[in-house]
Amino acid sequence: MFHNVRAFWNQSFGIPHPSLTENNLPDQTDKVYLITGANTGVGYQLAIILYSRNAKVYIGARSEAKARSAIDSIMQLHPKSTGSLEYLHLDLADLNTIEATAEDFMSRETKLHWLNNNAGVMVPPVGSKGAQGIDLQFQTNILGPFLLTKLLLPILRRTAEAEPKGTVRVSWAGSLAVDVQTVKGGLSWKKDEDGQDTLDDSKGNSLNYGATKAANYFLAHEFGKRFGARDGVLHNSYNPGNLKSDLQRHTEAEWPAWAIWIVHKYMLYPAIFGAYTELYSGLSPDLSIDEQGVYIVPWGRRGGVKPDLVAELGKEGGSAEKIFEWCDRVTKQYA
Repeated sequence: MFHNVRAFWNQSFGIPHPSLTENNLPDQTDKVYLITGANTGVGYQLAIILYSRNAKVYIGARSEAKARSAIDSIMQLHPKSTGSLEYLHLDLADLNTIEATAEDFMSRETKLHWLNNNAGVMVPPVGSKGAQGIDLQFQTNILGPFLLTKLLLPILRRTAEAEPKGTVRVSWAGSLAVDVQTVKGGLSWKKDEDGQDTLDDSKGNSLNYGATKAANYFLAHEFGKRFGARDGVLHNSYNPGNLKSDLQRHTEAEWPAWAIWIVHKYMLYPAIFGAYTELYSGLSPDLSIDEQGVYIVPWGRRGGVKPDLVAELGKEGGSAEKIFEWCDRVTKQYA
């Protein structure tokens, strides 16, 4: 409990100024980035920063109209940029579509310097499911990003061969929920009809959301352990911060007006600050290839998670290993 209170305070109040922003980010000419969910919120703010420094940024989004609108607005903000903005169709809630998305990207590019699994959904209406009938949060926040990342490993590996080790990266979206909104050990498991361990979706929307964020913390470590050192790619995860974004659109429909007022006035920061956290995860020169799975907290600094999650790392049959194997088993038929 002490860790939870400390993590809540440390990641919510008195946060140090960001060390990497649009003001000191070096020129990004010839760099290629893919940001999922970049048509709005934190991802949109991050795309603005990268494009302003002449990067090529792919906007991964389900709605082409919304992505095109975001692209147009970013270009208007920085008309002198020599970078480019590209739309990439991405529906993380439908596993049938992910392979085509990865193939589309790799048909258009020969390199990828940073895959940022930024997109997510938080506590949607009870009973919401993805296209494959799995809990919508599990599909959008865990399974979709897992499959996309696995399919893009070859291009990440090739890019890393020509870049300094650890500068090619994959980042996974965590949350303060990793510390304050998860069961002991981060994930809850049940047996399916074949007797195999399956992520339990019966804990309710709030704990299911926390589970997806803990899963991403574990997946950053597992991808790093299994592929990172071999490929020269750094895998990490982050809590972007408590932010004003579209992510709260479902929760606010359920909360009383006074609670919403308090949260917005005292706890939520502009989305640009979350972009600084993510920018540090993806581009900070302070991070090295040896820091596989490193967890980044607002607004760009190394942090930690509660001890019972750390205990699962490297444990035979622990949740970190189980979540990778569960994702691999569920998504195998779609790759």
